[in-house]
Amino acid sequence: MITYSIGLKNKFRGITVREGMLFEGPAGWAEWSPFLDYDDATCVSWLRAAREAAEVGWPAPVRDRVPVNCTVPALGPEKAAEIVRASGCSTAKVKVAEPGQTLADDIARVEAVRDAIGAGRVRIDANGAWSVDQAVRSLRELRRFDLEYVEQPSATVEELAEVRRRTDVPVAADESIRRAEDPLLVKKLDAADIAVLKVQPIGGVRACLDIAEQIGLPVVVSSALETSVGIAAGVALAAALPELPYACGLATVSMFTSELVTEPLAAVDGFLPVKRVVPDAHLVEAALADAERTKVWEERLMRVRSAG
Repeated sequence: MITYSIGLKNKFRGITVREGMLFEGPAGWAEWSPFLDYDDATCVSWLRAAREAAEVGWPAPVRDRVPVNCTVPALGPEKAAEIVRASGCSTAKVKVAEPGQTLADDIARVEAVRDAIGAGRVRIDANGAWSVDQAVRSLRELRRFDLEYVEQPSATVEELAEVRRRTDVPVAADESIRRAEDPLLVKKLDAADIAVLKVQPIGGVRACLDIAEQIGLPVVVSSALETSVGIAAGVALAAALPELPYACGLATVSMFTSELVTEPLAAVDGFLPVKRVVPDAHLVEAALADAERTKVWEERLMRVRSAG
């Protein structure tokens, strides 16, 4: 078991360092990296996904590359535009509704991204931070930037359904699927136009494929801010889907200050190749967590194994 600790170029999801574990099985390398604020029960599905990657492997792909978006954190407009121009992607996902920021901040950021990407696609992600009324008001202002969709504008499925009824901006469900007791409630309440699926939180590539089939919505595969080892699982899911009408949120290794493989899964001309990756011993050594953090993760893994 390898415990890594890698810095992020910009604060994202409230963190500046990403931690996780890697291990190898007969099918290849796997990553287990649930966020530290998740309880043990929530982490069980993440471990199930890692075991699938290491012990079973993934379904055969139907494509050899997948389109991806660049991800723009809640930064100022100049930095946001810089990220878009450097990415080579024709789709950008922009974080909005950041605590401590205002709608004016969001408008400036999204406007800068729209200018930088030109005729490309712009999607926004509120991570469930808006109330229904806030979402409707915000989308009334932001829709002029020709939004592809808004991801998780509000927290609950019921709120998503109401937002969807009150705006013409398509709605994508993320947390309402991966953190829900009933991931199909989104379909039952007609609450979303698009399903965002993440391999680790849902429990593996096959588990995601099952949900995609049952939910009957177009799918966007997104990362959980993993290294290339974990991103390879998301790419495997995107490669196995019968249809892939949207760019995927998998081009996130560029947010790391270093990597664990010699050829990271970084976007080239807006695409990621479909392949497995193998950690490089020297890069892993440079990214090893210290003894204290390693102990934290090893103890966490033992608890989650027991919970599962």
